[in-house]
Amino acid sequence: MANTGGGYRNGTQKGALKVDRPLSLNSNPKSTSSSFKSKLSSAAPAASGVRRSSTGSLGGSTGASKDDAGVPGRVRVAVRLRPRNAEESVADADFADCVELQPELKRLKLRRNNWDSDTYEFDEVLTEFASQKRVYEVVAKPVVESVLDGYNGTVMAYGQTGTGKTYTLGRLGEEDTAARGIMVRALEDIFAEISPDIDSVSVSYLQLYMETIQDLLDPTNDNISIMEDPKTGDVSLPGATLVEIRNQQSFLELLRLGEAHRFAANTKLNTESSRSHAILMVHVKRSVKGSDSALSSENGNTSHMVKTLKPPVVRKAKLVVVDLAGSERIDKSGSEGHTLEEAKSINLSLSALGKCINALAENSAHVPVRDSKLTRLLRDSFGGTARTSLVVTIGPSPRHRGETTSTIMFGQRAMKVENMLKIKEEFDYKSLSRRLDIQLDKLIAEHERQQKAFQDEVERITIEAQKSISEAERNHADELEKERLKYQKEHMESMKKLEEQWVKDQQKHDSERTTTGLKDDSLDKMSSREVAAVSAAEEVAEVKKLLHNETLLRQASEEEINNLRNQVVQWKKSEAAGNSEILRLRKLLENEAHQKQKLEEEIGILQSQLLQLSFEADETRRRLDGGGTEKVPGGLDSLISQVRPPLLKDSGDGEKASIAKLFEQVGLQKILSLLESEDGDVRIHAVKVVANLAAEEANQERIVEAGGLTSLLMLLKSSVDETIHRVAAGAIANLAMNETNQELIMAEGGINLLSMTAANAEDPQTLRMVAGAIANLCGNDKLQMMLRGEGGIKALLGMVKCRHPDVLAQVARGIANFAKCESRASTQGTKTGKSLLIEDGALPWIVQNANNDASPIRRHIELALCHLAQHEVNAKDMISGGALWELVRISRDCSREDIRTLARRTLTSSPSFQAELKRLRIDYG
Repeated sequence: MANTGGGYRNGTQKGALKVDRPLSLNSNPKSTSSSFKSKLSSAAPAASGVRRSSTGSLGGSTGASKDDAGVPGRVRVAVRLRPRNAEESVADADFADCVELQPELKRLKLRRNNWDSDTYEFDEVLTEFASQKRVYEVVAKPVVESVLDGYNGTVMAYGQTGTGKTYTLGRLGEEDTAARGIMVRALEDIFAEISPDIDSVSVSYLQLYMETIQDLLDPTNDNISIMEDPKTGDVSLPGATLVEIRNQQSFLELLRLGEAHRFAANTKLNTESSRSHAILMVHVKRSVKGSDSALSSENGNTSHMVKTLKPPVVRKAKLVVVDLAGSERIDKSGSEGHTLEEAKSINLSLSALGKCINALAENSAHVPVRDSKLTRLLRDSFGGTARTSLVVTIGPSPRHRGETTSTIMFGQRAMKVENMLKIKEEFDYKSLSRRLDIQLDKLIAEHERQQKAFQDEVERITIEAQKSISEAERNHADELEKERLKYQKEHMESMKKLEEQWVKDQQKHDSERTTTGLKDDSLDKMSSREVAAVSAAEEVAEVKKLLHNETLLRQASEEEINNLRNQVVQWKKSEAAGNSEILRLRKLLENEAHQKQKLEEEIGILQSQLLQLSFEADETRRRLDGGGTEKVPGGLDSLISQVRPPLLKDSGDGEKASIAKLFEQVGLQKILSLLESEDGDVRIHAVKVVANLAAEEANQERIVEAGGLTSLLMLLKSSVDETIHRVAAGAIANLAMNETNQELIMAEGGINLLSMTAANAEDPQTLRMVAGAIANLCGNDKLQMMLRGEGGIKALLGMVKCRHPDVLAQVARGIANFAKCESRASTQGTKTGKSLLIEDGALPWIVQNANNDASPIRRHIELALCHLAQHEVNAKDMISGGALWELVRISRDCSREDIRTLARRTLTSSPSFQAELKRLRIDYG
């Protein structure tokens, strides 16, 4: 029986998923040790230890983040033949093997009789001489490499009891390292690739026994429940044990512990038959190199601030290794009593797995995943996002041809199952938080050290200034006292000299008078007068000289005193300057303390609030991008149901509390200030938060009052990032629901900016947001002429080139709003001319899309036609443009009663339409 081609078809993602290695590596059968045949022929005994009945629990991982794209990959299937064991060698000595392998062609022939056989093709055919290393490289190694690249992977063994499943997967190889199974070799490769300092590996080991999930690492937990993420559909086991391991030795100890707790029994087909499905889950968390280069090293220079808050990227992947219990027939295994019940449970779960694979292979609309806990646990492995390899084990005995055929057909159907591989990549917020905490501690310590040094320097300068001032005052007082004493002493000496001189002169005068005697009276009188005159003149000259000297000395003293006073003034000025410098330094110190507090608040807020809400906005945008087929409200209905993030609707009070907390802790002004950040990532996060806030009517007025609308318009003008354009346009569309905001948008040139954004945009979701904003503005009667004059209508019509249904729906809504306002203006008598829509050439597009397959587009266009037709001056253009036929169709076939009624009333009230219909003999009733 022929089947699909044997080559592997698992797709690869450029730059993310490694290319599969060739399947022929290490495939020389002659190099295989002869000991393997004897060991495998005993139906793959347990790896080590004696199994005993026990129970336990497993730690499940949380659902992976939703990726935007996937890589197709088919389930890869290899078949492995077990050699004959001792019993078969005796019992089947006269019979040929029922299986013939052609490994070079990757074919298998199953003999039905001596002259007829069926042929099957697989991805790999492994003979009884294939080594454990070759089995690992062709079956499991490509899956392990994918797990290291961030993709989930599954390796599973399926086959009849005693055909070597446990030997293939769980052999520890303690006595012979060549006999190591897939579990041990997979962990060896994982530990060889990861970095222990930044990456982590965690292991869970459990068994599914009698439809009960039990932990093999913790026997006390024997009934673990399965949890499914309602959003992603990922399956997890939150009550199970999850052990982080650092090396291969600790992993081997865990395997020994788990194997000791696994259920086993002695049957006719296998002396130690597994009575439960064993499931090993390996969770690998790897950091993407280069993703955190913008952050300074933890051990590096701490004098620089953290330049960006972009967190490092990590990839989380899960490797699941499943050792299924063997399928068996009761009459051949000899099971009875409790062993019989175990066999029934095993066969039921394997039957449920087979049904799921059949449904997936046939592309059935319903896959019975919930029929068994085994299929629920493996829902990601078949038809999910994991890369899956299946090894089916068979025996050569012709006595078990039926079981061998069933196993081969199971593998053939599994090869038809297609999975969609998706990388599991997310931001490592814990690492970012830890590194920011370290940076903050270092900055605080450095700041405290600088502050201490600054205070010490201020105190030293103050003490020196006070000492200098005190010394100057003391020197000045000493100098003044010395000068005073000096001048006082000189004055006393001068007075004493004058007195002595006067006494000498008096004595001399008396002696001259007595020695000269009595002379002639006239002569004596004349001589005494002359002598007295000369003496007086000499005394006056001497006194004048002394007074002149005294004056000079006084002037010099006064000059010295003035100099000292000037010095005192200079010292006082220096003191005032010192005090001013001290005040300035104290102010700088206060500013530094304020900056420290501000830095702590910014880091705390941006770490715990802004990043979280920005990524919630990412999820919201992804949902919004996927919601293109949702129903668009008609007429002037609000765009808010399309622009408002679904996350804020669905998550209820929790998300509203998050927004309230954001206002309380960060403040709207701080969030708006981040819109002007030089860091592009910070700007993106900030505009997403503003867009989420603008989705709530209670926040819109506050955003506009705080200048948020101006900031959003500036982003459209200055930014070149299309993500910013898309989110900013969505926020403006929300704000444009308010009539006052509409006038502000027009006053600040919003239409020109939105038109320019639409002309440069390539992303349909950006165009949808821009079209939604313009559509809201089209519903304002006061702004019609200004909107048309600034190119709003031409911008709407220009966006129809995109042909995306969501964009066309918004364009149609804007045209309907504009036409309704024109109709209202013509009814009130404020407009008499032809419609501006017709003048701008919108009518051909309106007529072309009047019967569009998309319901939102068609409904808005039907409304626009009805409103345009209510103004008689448009009738001639509408008749020549084919709009009359569409109006007749609307009056007959429109699904909405109100639009049909409006179309009939319009046709009835228009004389031009009446005349044309009469001429064409058309009955529109």
